[in-house]
Amino acid sequence: MKLQRILPFAKQLLETAVSKGDVVVDATIGNGHDTVFLAKLVGYKGKVYGFDIQKQAIENTRDRLGSENLLEQVTLVQQGHQQLQAVIADEHKGTISAAVFNLGYLPGGDQSIVTVPDTTILAIKQLLDVMKPEGLIVIVIYHGHVEGQIERDALMNYVKTIDPSVAHVLQYQFINKNNHPPYIIAIEKC
Repeated sequence: MKLQRILPFAKQLLETAVSKGDVVVDATIGNGHDTVFLAKLVGYKGKVYGFDIQKQAIENTRDRLGSENLLEQVTLVQQGHQQLQAVIADEHKGTISAAVFNLGYLPGGDQSIVTVPDTTILAIKQLLDVMKPEGLIVIVIYHGHVEGQIERDALMNYVKTIDPSVAHVLQYQFINKNNHPPYIIAIEKC
């Protein structure tokens, strides 16, 4: 298959936006895979802010970062991503080059704890305030469960209203697959 699958395409987008020494955000750290990926991209002189409301996600991510010797450049925050503007250091505001969201629930965790549209949209708005020009937000939407479908619909309604002078919005999706496959929304700040 020559078309990029969803997760490799998300990583490719992040690779184009992030350089060594950058400041980035993992808005939903989950089990830490994207956090490790971002920490490697920014290197030891960069900074990753990672958010999740679940203690299990923080512990899983800390363990994964520790095994890769990547803890130094990462700040893990056990709070919702809607708190990111209050958490991000003032000197990093206006310099953030990328952010990633994997919406839904913690794989292997409590599936009743899910991301919700109000906090996700608030976090996106805050990111657009604190990102540098051409900063990129990559959102992987998992909508194979009821709450995911509600969040998908609200998020799609929101991103369609973003002023094109503020950001460009891309949707990347396979449209002929079964079982609600995930898809990407990418938002590039102008």
